[in-house]
Amino acid sequence: MTAATQRATARPVRGAELDRDDIWDRLVKPGDRLPSAVLLEADLGPIHLDRLRLTGSLVLIFFPYASSEPANAALSDYERRLYPALADMNAHLLAVSPQIPARLAEVKRRHELSYFVAADPRHQLIDAFNLGFHAPGADVLLGARRSILPFPAVVVADRSGVVRHADVRPDGAAYPQPSQILAAL
Repeated sequence: MTAATQRATARPVRGAELDRDDIWDRLVKPGDRLPSAVLLEADLGPIHLDRLRLTGSLVLIFFPYASSEPANAALSDYERRLYPALADMNAHLLAVSPQIPARLAEVKRRHELSYFVAADPRHQLIDAFNLGFHAPGADVLLGARRSILPFPAVVVADRSGVVRHADVRPDGAAYPQPSQILAAL
């Protein structure tokens, strides 16, 4: 391969690296502010994040939809190993998905989740934290009008609404261990 061919071949890779770096720079990070948002909890209806954070820190688990196997495993594990510790710390655990509440209720009941499982159908948090990516056909699965799914992520915000920890996993890696989330608190 000639030097010119190597340079021409390398250009798209560098462009992809720049695009990836630009995306990473826009993702939620410590110091960002939690937006004022209303989510739709699968059983309770509207919940206001501003009101909820007044009573404790928030741990937000972003997942794509109720039938996602990696998310199901993490949500179930968090019920057993994370939720009890958070309750002792007066912190709230919220699983957040763009899927409609009626479909999220199924995962909440199947795993007997004690914490909030909430819909973000208007992508208020997903867009504010730049966690969304286009997934053609996802609108049918979500029961929503948009085909945007969030990257798997855990965001911890304190009572003042400041993000203290953000763990975004766009590479498909497993959700963080409960011990990592507790350490962030």
